[in-house]
Amino acid sequence: MRGHPEGSGRSRGRWVGLVASPLFIASVFFAAPIAPVASAADCADAEVIFARGTDEPPGLGRVGDAFVDALRRQAAGMTIDTYAVNYKAGKLQLHGGDGAEDAISHIKSTASSCPDTKIVLGGFSQGASVIDIVAGVPMGGITWGSALPPQYADNIAAVATFGNVAARTGGSLPTQSALLGAKAIDLCNPGDPICHAGPGNEWSGHTEGYVPGYTTQAATFVAGMLLNGFGQTVPGYGPPPGYGSPITGYSPDTSVHGPQPGYGPVGPGYDSQLPGPGPSTVGPVVASPDFGVV
Repeated sequence: MRGHPEGSGRSRGRWVGLVASPLFIASVFFAAPIAPVASAADCADAEVIFARGTDEPPGLGRVGDAFVDALRRQAAGMTIDTYAVNYKAGKLQLHGGDGAEDAISHIKSTASSCPDTKIVLGGFSQGASVIDIVAGVPMGGITWGSALPPQYADNIAAVATFGNVAARTGGSLPTQSALLGAKAIDLCNPGDPICHAGPGNEWSGHTEGYVPGYTTQAATFVAGMLLNGFGQTVPGYGPPPGYGSPITGYSPDTSVHGPQPGYGPVGPGYDSQLPGPGPSTVGPVVASPDFGVV
């Protein structure tokens, strides 16, 4: 049996190693995941992150859909994407903190992949409470979740909430959020028992009282915020207020916000005169006997 020259096995091993090493390195290099980087062409001018109301199916909800439709009409020169906050919007309202975490996570993702995209936050009913948490607004003196980290505040262009129960306890987002209050509008139908105290409240004022009047009003406010610096303004509205320290009161002062837009007819059972976005009169929360607080 012929023997192998001394050291031939080691030589062959070294030769195979020299050949295999580059292949191994190349395989590791190409197998490593590479995070996609969005180009400017892939990024929308703005994105609406909206939290739906109680018991609505996943998505933006009726108010959110109407708000986005109105916003796209009023900011026609901008591309506007949407994101529906992912949370369980059940009647027991146990998952508002989860919704806030999901919204904050998406804000961080958008800010990282599309830093020039202007983010709009919105919510209706229980969804408004989700946005309250994101904005750092305590409800009844209790903080229910972690607020948006301050370094992301500049990515938020505007906030719009509807039927917000916090308004009944003096916790209106525009007046209580040091983080986002100066960019926010909080709308309450005077017939809505969830956000308004006083006579004339009807449950339909909450469930049916925001489309199209209040969604159009909010869209006008938000469009003004978005188009500021975009080379456009909303006709008849004027430039939006500055993004300085939080405002201490909020009213439809035409010297600041310009005249309010016109509205179509609203449903029966509540005042057709739309109020300004200031906080409602403080009073006890009134629950529906059938649906509970939403």
